[in-house]
Amino acid sequence: MTVIECEALVHLFGTVRAVDEVSFQVQRGELFALLGPNGAGKTTTFNILTTLIKPSAGRARVLGYDVIAQQSEVRAKIGVVFQEPALDDRLTAWENLEFHAVLYRIPRSEMRRRIDQALAWAGLDRSAHRAVRTFSGGMKRRLELARALMHAPRVLFLDEPTLGLDPQGRRHLWDRITGLRREGLTVFMTTHYLEEAESSDRVGIIDAGKLVAIGEPHVLKDRVLGTTECSLEDVFLELTGRQLRDDSATPRDRLLGFARRGGEMTR
Repeated sequence: MTVIECEALVHLFGTVRAVDEVSFQVQRGELFALLGPNGAGKTTTFNILTTLIKPSAGRARVLGYDVIAQQSEVRAKIGVVFQEPALDDRLTAWENLEFHAVLYRIPRSEMRRRIDQALAWAGLDRSAHRAVRTFSGGMKRRLELARALMHAPRVLFLDEPTLGLDPQGRRHLWDRITGLRREGLTVFMTTHYLEEAESSDRVGIIDAGKLVAIGEPHVLKDRVLGTTECSLEDVFLELTGRQLRDDSATPRDRLLGFARRGGEMTR
């Protein structure tokens, strides 16, 4: 069953084609990793699929719902963990989850049980009533993941999910996700940790807005480098080059500069 579908997806930032005719599908239960250098278009694609921005052209569906025409249906069925923390650190862990439960209309009769389960699942039951501002980065990440899963989504979107986590935190996160995938959860992630992408069912590599490769990691290794005795990083560098990418040169930042200068595009 196709869960995520992109058809000739395009997104423009001014005259910059941040996403350029991207097409792919993700099947139920897959772990799909979208990889790319800084500014390649992976986060823009992620934001389109999670209904945060609208594509300029093309079509995207999640669970059969159009991301533009049926935003509410998409949002109700997905869980999202963003690269930047999206918790209210003035509130406790419990209060953050309670707020999420209200937004997703979890019945009052189930709310306490769901929150208790989420905190226990994240290993945070003893810290339920601590302000999130006192949490370590790993604790915040676990809370965000528990929150994203509390309404039982069918698709989980992860943007750089292990950024800033220590090895223990990464192992904890992937152990939890592996268990959920056995129950049929589909996972779409972006990551710069290519060793994590090695365990994906399939990966897509995007550069300059274009999808330059897609397939199982071992298939891409053989296709691109003629051997499976290499790393996914070797494949990535072969396809995208070794030139350093400047974070400040992303399409979004270029667009902001464009707006500030009244229409003169930064080059």
